[in-house]
Amino acid sequence: MANEEEKINETEAAETTESQKETEDQAQEQEAAAEEKELTLEEKYAALEKENAELKDQLLRRAADFDNYRKRMIKEKQDTYDYANASLLADLLDSLDNFDRTVEASATATDVKSVVDGIKMINSNLVKMLEDKYGLTGYGKEGDEFNPDEHEAIGRMEEEGVEKETLKQVYLKGYKLKDKIIRNAKVMVRVPVQGN
Repeated sequence: MANEEEKINETEAAETTESQKETEDQAQEQEAAAEEKELTLEEKYAALEKENAELKDQLLRRAADFDNYRKRMIKEKQDTYDYANASLLADLLDSLDNFDRTVEASATATDVKSVVDGIKMINSNLVKMLEDKYGLTGYGKEGDEFNPDEHEAIGRMEEEGVEKETLKQVYLKGYKLKDKIIRNAKVMVRVPVQGN
């Protein structure tokens, strides 16, 4: 019985504590409402004016930050565009220097073969640099199968014994930058003879 009386007393004490908390919360809410009622219209107006000024200031600062960001991005984009090829051009300067030396040497050269060999060497070095460093590859050789996505046919010739369209002659090599075609090969196409 004593246990039951203790449980009842504990329950009553808990309910009393909750009731006191609710009363205190209500009293605080009433005090806050009273404080709001105590503000005069002029004070409310002044508080709203101050809040409005702060919000305007924040808006102007954010607009200025965004405008500065936009201008910086435009400048960076223009700089990227202006100087995107600087690395490539710097690499091409070696080839230009080699061509200058070849031209100077050709003025006094007695052997044409040495000049031709020099030009071939410059060409192979230039091609190797473009392939290795920039991913530029040439394509299009006589005998390759014709592909309209990669080759631009400037003429077609029918030939006997040909089973499929192939490249008869390559006028201009095609070039790919990595996987993207930047210039189609200009070719003459050999095609099978059409039956009458």
